[in-house]
Amino acid sequence: MNIRSLTRGDGVVIGAAVLLFIASFLDTFDGPGDVPNAWDNLGLVMSMYVGGIIGAVLIVVARALPQPRKVVGLDLGQLGVALTVFALWTAFWTIVDPLGAFSDSFGSANIDTGAGLILGLIAALVLAAAAVATPLVPALQAALVPAPRPAAPQPYGAQPPGGYGYPGAPQQPYGAQPPQQQGQPFGGPQGAPQGTPAPQPAADFSPFWFAVPVPRPLYAEDGSPSPIAELAPGTWYLAVEQGGQGLVAQTQDGRRGVLRDTSGIQRG
Repeated sequence: MNIRSLTRGDGVVIGAAVLLFIASFLDTFDGPGDVPNAWDNLGLVMSMYVGGIIGAVLIVVARALPQPRKVVGLDLGQLGVALTVFALWTAFWTIVDPLGAFSDSFGSANIDTGAGLILGLIAALVLAAAAVATPLVPALQAALVPAPRPAAPQPYGAQPPGGYGYPGAPQQPYGAQPPQQQGQPFGGPQGAPQGTPAPQPAADFSPFWFAVPVPRPLYAEDGSPSPIAELAPGTWYLAVEQGGQGLVAQTQDGRRGVLRDTSGIQRG
């Protein structure tokens, strides 16, 4: 799981889930005698409080996983959004009729909506709004944990402390060639038949490190519609050439593909 792939919207979802959990222990309503909280009403606590918290967990887990996961044909994130909306729906109607299953215990006594329901409604509203709006609002799609900046350029002739370009890479001796993929030339696509000349990058293109602001799919160089990997914020990737379909990038495990959407990328 890549925590750096979480967005600001995911941060709001996490905060609202924590608030919803706290609200479940507060009084459901104000009235005479022993006033229950949400945990004394199984239907209420499971549909409004626990349901909303599970929805938040599914959203965050789906964002942090490198590849999408599905349950009964539904994406984890979509299932989580549906649960947060259901929790808000339950909170609204519980505010309308706060007594619910406890109406027989309190009869016609004068009661008011308790802090648990009020705070729970606010938390469920924020939770559902953040879950629905994150894919639509660019401000919520920004990385929750900003990507670290690469090492500052060294004076001419000085050896970078972590090696060329990538922060933390092993230091190369002066004049030594950078490591290459075994069995293929630098810049050549993986799986290319032996003897086939690899496409050369443009003459004015220089490889550089970059990071993406939000998760971006990486497609195969042969134009296949299915992504071969997902680039996550907070990780540096190497751009090796400018292809006809987009920027040809190489992941840390050596896979190459085309990044079609290069808007907002951060160069190292």
